[in-house]
Amino acid sequence: MRARGTGSDRKIVVNEIFGPTIQGEGPSMGRSCSFVRLGGCNLTCTWCDTPYTWDWAGRSDAGTAYDPKAELHAMNVAEVAERLLVTDVRLVVVSGGEPLQQQRTVARLCRLLGESGVSVEIETNGTLSPSPELVAARPRFNVSPTLRHSGMGPEQTVVPEALRALNATRGAAFTFVCRDPGDLDEVADIVARYGLESVWIMPEGQDQETLSDRLALLADAVVARRWNISTRIHVHAWGNRRGV
Repeated sequence: MRARGTGSDRKIVVNEIFGPTIQGEGPSMGRSCSFVRLGGCNLTCTWCDTPYTWDWAGRSDAGTAYDPKAELHAMNVAEVAERLLVTDVRLVVVSGGEPLQQQRTVARLCRLLGESGVSVEIETNGTLSPSPELVAARPRFNVSPTLRHSGMGPEQTVVPEALRALNATRGAAFTFVCRDPGDLDEVADIVARYGLESVWIMPEGQDQETLSDRLALLADAVVARRWNISTRIHVHAWGNRRGV
């Protein structure tokens, strides 16, 4: 399969491309897929599991100042599509960082992949509204609004017009990273305030023991609220390794 399309020579800032692998979390958990992880983010979550896409000053819990010259690569959209298509999967996940910071090139990538029969999911923190061009390319949005335990307040992480716009798109799912049942009240407020549908709760953690412990803490309370629950099966399978 070859990628074709107008504007496919535009540059997109990529951190890494890998696959085939599996989607480790959310509604598509367990599905065969490939990933393109983009560079840059507009938030600074302390527990971020991909600080190498944005943390050039060592602000996250990882405590490492990453080198953007080593981590970020400007690539032609067509080249990115080709590298994903040769993995021979039916699903591509566009992650980050924050992909909606690069909406024009992400929309082109979605169109190129769609022309070859590949579905696209975009993982976003929900603070940026999708453009009409991106929505028209028909990705599914996996939205993860950030809670207070990220080290940031709702004035930074909750953008009403963005949440409403994402909620109006086809098949959007909202996944909230939680540490304990107390976080669920904060989730409930956001869900009710913005009329969010397809709500998923996922434990925060980057190792099997932490994920298992927090999942056990959360499960009964999530079921009682009639929400959905997800773990992070890529962590259970491969730990906190990059590129899997």
